[in-house]
Amino acid sequence: MELNSIAEFLEHKSILVTGSTGFVAKILVEKVLRTQPNVKGLYLLLRAADTKLAEQRLHNEVLEKDVFKVLKEKYGPKSAFDSFISNKLVAVAGDISLENLGMEDTNLRDQLFKEVDIIINTAATTKFDERYDVALGINTFGPKHVLDFAKNCSKLEMFLHVSTAYVCGETSGVVQEKPFKMGETLNGTLGLDIDEELNLMSQKLSELRALKATKEAEKAAMEELGLKRARLYGWPNTYVFTKAMGEMLVGKFREEIPLVIIRPTIIISTYKEPFPGWIQGFRTIDSLTAVYGKGKLTFFLGNPDSILDVIPGDMVVNAMIISMVAHANHPSQNIYQLGSSFQNPLKLNTFRSYLYNYFTKNPRISKDGKQIKVGKGILFNSMAAFYAYITVCCVFPLKGLQVLNAALCQHLDGPCNDLNHKISLVLRFVELYKPYAFFQGIFDVAKLEKLSMALDENEFEEKTFHCDPKCIDWEDYFMNIHFPGLVKHVF
Repeated sequence: MELNSIAEFLEHKSILVTGSTGFVAKILVEKVLRTQPNVKGLYLLLRAADTKLAEQRLHNEVLEKDVFKVLKEKYGPKSAFDSFISNKLVAVAGDISLENLGMEDTNLRDQLFKEVDIIINTAATTKFDERYDVALGINTFGPKHVLDFAKNCSKLEMFLHVSTAYVCGETSGVVQEKPFKMGETLNGTLGLDIDEELNLMSQKLSELRALKATKEAEKAAMEELGLKRARLYGWPNTYVFTKAMGEMLVGKFREEIPLVIIRPTIIISTYKEPFPGWIQGFRTIDSLTAVYGKGKLTFFLGNPDSILDVIPGDMVVNAMIISMVAHANHPSQNIYQLGSSFQNPLKLNTFRSYLYNYFTKNPRISKDGKQIKVGKGILFNSMAAFYAYITVCCVFPLKGLQVLNAALCQHLDGPCNDLNHKISLVLRFVELYKPYAFFQGIFDVAKLEKLSMALDENEFEEKTFHCDPKCIDWEDYFMNIHFPGLVKHVF
């Protein structure tokens, strides 16, 4: 793999980015604009009915975010920044779940076909139990629609698709960077046909609507269908199942399109750029962090020696950019896993200690102005121990309510005083996250290590596009960067 000058590669390029309001996409756009101001332009696909609404979303949901504050400081007066942005960013109304990416402006579409050099697909729904119709539309057929669009781009040098490392399901041991074959399943069950999955989902949806099911009933049925189909073929949830099928489609139908598939693990706040600790929304582990900081999470589930594989968002973006440069114009498929479990493992029990130490030293303040005390919490290192505890809660309901009360409040639509209902919600949540609490896999990142070694030859670019998590001191990162960033930007 040859890694030519990254800055030179990005110069005068036209880049189409999907999922533009997402966490990774924002870091990517900011990084490109800051490190290569001579990029020709970035077309940002946003789900909107028309260009005016897309431009509003670009302003409100992208440019107004703190991640752009360094770039704004660089250009000084607001007028200078606005002028720069107006020349570099174009809001495109569309939807990747539709053919031609839902672009109704045919003139703009033809312009993109002529101009676009690089397409980066970051769009996804990451909800584990997402409605099957929604997840299929975005995670499975969305990438195929982006690929079909890419085939019409006469200057295309690279199609980069962001997936997830957890398409491997509950694999133990070293997880290799290998592509999926069409129809491949994790448990060996035969019969996975992606078109048939679409037909099955459509038929179920039609049946529900013929029966005039309520919106709530339709949503619940679609969520259960996704989980049922995923588990039939060996995946633990709808999210990773539909992402795996998305990989199958782009791998099968890419033809001569240069393709890179990026598989990050759990993406967390930025390590260094554009500044340490920026984050958007609750990432996977941070929903628990938020509830813990409020003093309402009194137990943890997982093997204390399990590895919590996390990777900062800016390192993900750096890896995306350098892998894109390394394989541009090469009609091949390349897969990169991004994570820390192989090079710099973080144990679940260590993370738990960081949580306790941080919120003990920096307690949250309740609505009545009092400091919230947190405890170390009970650690259930097996599902048997957890279910035994839940049984005790059922036998002693007052104790059960005390323990479970609002433990997972962000997953409830409103207050709930029904113990059985509350326990059922907790059990559903636990079932969704159980595969990751006891995950025994370690992700091979050999290919990324080779790219990192190639970067070492250029000191400036090694510093600018660094993506090796070996350098991270996890205690310093969580105590001084991630948790403070989470409190500032999300809490």
